[in-house]
Amino acid sequence: MKAQKLRSLFAGDRIIQIVGAHDGLSAKLVEEAGFDGIWASGLEISAVNAVPDANILTMTQYLQAAASMDAVTNIPVIADCDSGYGNVNNVMHLVREYERNGIAAVCMEDKLFPKLNSFAGGEQKLATIEEFSGKIRAAKDTQRNPDFMVIARIEALIAGAGMDEAVARAEAYEESGADAILIHSKKNDPSEILHFLSLYSNRLPIILVPTTYPQISASELQEYGVKMVIYANHGLRTSIHAIRQTFQQIKLAGNTLQIEDKIASVQDVFKLQGLQEMLDAEDYYTEQRYKKVEVPVISK
Repeated sequence: MKAQKLRSLFAGDRIIQIVGAHDGLSAKLVEEAGFDGIWASGLEISAVNAVPDANILTMTQYLQAAASMDAVTNIPVIADCDSGYGNVNNVMHLVREYERNGIAAVCMEDKLFPKLNSFAGGEQKLATIEEFSGKIRAAKDTQRNPDFMVIARIEALIAGAGMDEAVARAEAYEESGADAILIHSKKNDPSEILHFLSLYSNRLPIILVPTTYPQISASELQEYGVKMVIYANHGLRTSIHAIRQTFQQIKLAGNTLQIEDKIASVQDVFKLQGLQEMLDAEDYYTEQRYKKVEVPVISK
């Protein structure tokens, strides 16, 4: 059902806005803020495990995190699946598992396994067009729900392979059956992305992640024909900053008085946990369980 909801968003006439999350709580906050969907961010999931975003975690760990997000929200989850966790057989396995767990879409990038985060520096090694096209075909042939989406993420601009290579990859991935194209850039302005858009002509829906060029708005991107924008890691970065400041203030003051009005209440935490619903269910079913049952007397 959530895959169908995501398909409906792509068929609509407005830009889709989604935000990165790493667990059920952060996913609930994305939904609470009114966004269209959740990005199960590989960077965020890695970071909350305190390991680099470089395929240190297993597919199962990423899947468990995405499934926990899906379980507690009503909006679609798009899973960041790195480069597919291996070859075409790994891709087929991940599609079966993510689809079975209710994930609306998976996004794979055209780098070699193990991948390295796009902004980490160092050499970014691309898979060949043929190899990655095969992964897309394998993913599309494996899915069972026709609404499930496979998004092809192009890293040619990140790797310094040039605009011609990026466009050639977009065309090849479109031919291989991808449902949408995510084009990535690490430039500090949107000029490189806008150049790509002018050359590719938006034959498939285009998805952007404006982490390094935050000055362009969603409404402006919509005017350029962009279909989805992903704010991929801002919740994580906000929480790190806020937690660090709070801990520093407590250590300095020796108490929590000065920060109590700046942090969420315990009652807010309970609300996000669904505590009242749990207690209501317990009361209801406990009453039902111990309700006296009248046994009819059967005369002989």
